[in-house]
Amino acid sequence: MSQEAVPWLLILGGIFIILGIAAMLWGRAEQRNYDSSLSSHRDVREYLEHWPPRIEAKALIIGGWITIVVGVVLAGMAGIFLMR
Repeated sequence: MSQEAVPWLLILGGIFIILGIAAMLWGRAEQRNYDSSLSSHRDVREYLEHWPPRIEAKALIIGGWITIVVGVVLAGMAGIFLMR
């Protein structure tokens, strides 16, 4: 791999890490808003049983973790190439 591509791997890894953290924070905010909005639910049973399920918040958190892992791998690859 050429030395010109290494900074791009670091930049791309950093972008993935930042996007992953943003997705996780967004997912946690969505979950918090859903859990704290008891008065806006049509019925308390929906709140207590979490039915119908809202998978969007959990999907954002899981996607954030995956994106962070990809970013760390890209940054690690750039670090290995820089050591050569």
